[in-house]
Amino acid sequence: MTSSKDRLAAVQSEDYPQTAVLQAVSDPNCKQSGTMSTPAEDASAGAATNSERSANISPDAAQESGITPSSTRSSQDRDRAIIKASFVGIIGNMVLVIFKLIVGFASHSIAIILDGVNNATDVISSVVTIVGTKLAARKPDRRHPFGYGRIEYLTSVVIAAIILAAGIISLRESILKIIHPAETSYSAITITVIVVAILVKIALGLYFRKAGKKTESGALIASGLDSDYDAVLSAGTLVVAAAQIFWSVNIDGAVGLIISLVVCKAGIEVLRDALSPIIGTREGEDLVHDIEQCVRSFPGVHGVYDLILDNFGPNEVVGSLHIEVPDTMTAREISMLTRQITETLYAKFGFISTVGIYAVNTTDEFAAMRKDLLTLAKEDDRILQIHGFYVDRPSSMVYFDVVGTFKIDPEAIRHDIVEAMKRKYPGYSFDVVMDVDYED
Repeated sequence: MTSSKDRLAAVQSEDYPQTAVLQAVSDPNCKQSGTMSTPAEDASAGAATNSERSANISPDAAQESGITPSSTRSSQDRDRAIIKASFVGIIGNMVLVIFKLIVGFASHSIAIILDGVNNATDVISSVVTIVGTKLAARKPDRRHPFGYGRIEYLTSVVIAAIILAAGIISLRESILKIIHPAETSYSAITITVIVVAILVKIALGLYFRKAGKKTESGALIASGLDSDYDAVLSAGTLVVAAAQIFWSVNIDGAVGLIISLVVCKAGIEVLRDALSPIIGTREGEDLVHDIEQCVRSFPGVHGVYDLILDNFGPNEVVGSLHIEVPDTMTAREISMLTRQITETLYAKFGFISTVGIYAVNTTDEFAAMRKDLLTLAKEDDRILQIHGFYVDRPSSMVYFDVVGTFKIDPEAIRHDIVEAMKRKYPGYSFDVVMDVDYED
């Protein structure tokens, strides 16, 4: 993680061109021709289909962020893959439920019975995943213009609730079993079923995790984690059987208690991970870096700031950012530049973006003032970054944005930095916007 002072130093060391000439920038993250397109070319680009505008993002950034370019897979292919994986889970877990319940009741083992009940909740989880995927695939409408993609995140919440419910019920039954123990018996068939169950759950866990990462489905990843825990739980019942056979010790209730606590822990972890994208999280640093490098590669862009990405589902992300451009650019040039940026970001990173503008003074008349401002910011630990600096000479108004940490009093910082600048430049007024470090 780059420190605030390192970032300020980087900003302070930027060399701003003193002319309005737009120079071509070559960057491996976002290759551009170095020339602006004509309005006709822009219109043609705007009419291109998603597949025609597709490009590639680094796998690490894509996996970390959850934002997928349209070229990676179509939404329909992704939905089919999730549903297929869920059906495999339903079949596999139903087989385990039947065998475990038969063996559990035959051997009077609460551990095996509860393990079978836990597998039954896995079947319900897979059904919930299928229903959630179908609902999330509904097309946007007037009431929900960004689509229903977040329903997929809610399916993970439902799965977490199911896991927690199973854990709590199992906890209660295990405590009763400890208080009122019952005689258990295990045969070779019982042991065989338990071993097979462990192998099946390990295989299902690997399958779910692989499918979940491929489709970037939180629900499948949650099911994979649940299957891993189930394998551990089944191993616990194997320990119960071994203790009974070799030492005639009944630890059925105690192992059931441990199993229940592990299941509850898994439910809490799944719930935490499921709620994160709904509440809103920061995107990965690699993705943010790639986006900023891409936008900086456009001729005329001197800086990229205020990047915000809002996730409305695995296939629907909306973002916004500001760019610094010379104050001599015309509205026509800015329009063509921002159009190129939004088209490229959609094609390369798969999200719709809005681009705001900061003007940059194209002379060094106010270089000393900018340097003094950055020096003040560098000496203040509350400030992460200064950007958007611009001086309007006719009105003697100075504009800039201040990015602070989350634990600051923004008005106090605004007051302190404005008063300090006024003492050095009494003939100017200062318009300061306090920003939050959302993604940078």
